[in-house]
Amino acid sequence: MKQVVCLYNEGIDVKLVVMSKNGEAVTINRVISLTMPSVLQTKSKHEDLSDLGNIDTSDEISFDSIEKIDSGAAEMGDSSDISQLQTSLSGLNIKSLQFIPIVGEPIVNYHLYEGPKEENKKKLLQAIVSDIQNTKGITVPLDLIDFIEFNENTLLSVFIEGDIAGASIVDLLASYNKRRYLKIPTVKPAELALAYYVGKTHKFFPEDNTLIIHIGKEYSKLIFLEGQKLKHIGATLDIGTKNLHTYDVYFSKILLEMENGAIPKLDNIILCGEDRSENLILSFYGTFPEANVFELKFEGLDTSSLTEPEINNLALYAIPLSVGVEYFDELDKTYTGINFLPKYIQERQKFFQFGWHSYAMLPLLFGATFFFTFKILSSYEQMKELDLEIERLNMLQLQNQALLQEITPLDNRIRNFDATQAILDSASAGAGIWNKNLNKISDFIERRRNFWISRLEMASPNEIKITGYSLSRSVLTEFSELYPSAIIKNINFETIREKNAFSFVINFKLEEETPKTQ
Repeated sequence: MKQVVCLYNEGIDVKLVVMSKNGEAVTINRVISLTMPSVLQTKSKHEDLSDLGNIDTSDEISFDSIEKIDSGAAEMGDSSDISQLQTSLSGLNIKSLQFIPIVGEPIVNYHLYEGPKEENKKKLLQAIVSDIQNTKGITVPLDLIDFIEFNENTLLSVFIEGDIAGASIVDLLASYNKRRYLKIPTVKPAELALAYYVGKTHKFFPEDNTLIIHIGKEYSKLIFLEGQKLKHIGATLDIGTKNLHTYDVYFSKILLEMENGAIPKLDNIILCGEDRSENLILSFYGTFPEANVFELKFEGLDTSSLTEPEINNLALYAIPLSVGVEYFDELDKTYTGINFLPKYIQERQKFFQFGWHSYAMLPLLFGATFFFTFKILSSYEQMKELDLEIERLNMLQLQNQALLQEITPLDNRIRNFDATQAILDSASAGAGIWNKNLNKISDFIERRRNFWISRLEMASPNEIKITGYSLSRSVLTEFSELYPSAIIKNINFETIREKNAFSFVINFKLEEETPKTQ
């Protein structure tokens, strides 16, 4: 399975976890903690990417506008921050990674919906959006809202307002690697993922009240469970390890949120994030003596790729680890959580960028495809008949070629006869010489039945060229001795009527006197 990078930022602090799943085992491949002040204090990438809606899409397929945004993306943040991120991911194939940005309050907002539940999810989302508009006066796009069941009669809807800093970091990383985009399959809320992981991995009594407290460097989160289910999400506290003076501030905030969430007592307190010190645990025991206080563990994950210090500090990466577990469970169809994928991210990840008129042309393209497919299928039988006819004509052509090869030698013999006749006619002046030479040749052929001439022609005014066949090479030698001027120009081995023979070409000069017979 492809590796997933869960990316969570809190202020200028960024936590990344690289995870993968093979079979049933979820593996933590790498944990990364970075500080990126230049990037996260710069104008959000969303403000630039939101201009995608105003891009001129007069061309059918256009990458120009996207590339302009890419070229300016690297200027938005200090390249050293992105270089630092690139170095932390060294050894991984960046283009094959899937990045999941994680968002939390105040970007994430929650709304309890108690209206009628439509079976169609799109209609239900529209009903929730209308309810938010009526009760809070906020207009929420459908691509920035999702929901889960809170109890039997209530849905917990979650929507985003503002920029997704994690997506901006991913876009800058893509620009640094000279790519149009890196794959973002979804955007996840931090609080709900953390609540899901704790509820999945811990067995509480149905009446138990559990507090999950995530302490960051600048902010802290309070999440309350009843049994295994989410009970209440407290407001994000502007308190962290950087600005904390006394733990008493936490206790007052916790008591306030317990009152807001109608939570009478705490049975379990789970610590994660930057601070899980013994002093903090003892302070919680002092305020909530009946509660079981402990650090969040990730014992069910494969940590063989990590170092010992990283394994001991996994609670520092509680939120991205929880998101990764939730995402893999969604891929396995064992859970359905909150997922966002804003339109500007969807548009950026499209291979082709279409204008509105291109979408209008899509039905015509499908219609044309159907028409031509139907015509091809209807002509299939005719094409099959034509293929058979072509095959028949090819066979006939092969037969005609074979017949032509048999006719060619006969045609050559006829032409040779005409040439021989012309030679005899032109040599009538020297008929006596020809008569003597032909008699000599005839006598030789009569004595040697395995020697015959197929062609006789003039090679020069006083030189004869004969072509013929012999069943023995020694006969050719005897013929050469008959004519001392004879020169064997060519001799080849051939098969004639299943017998081995030699074809030859001999040139010799006419003799005026009859040579002595051997």
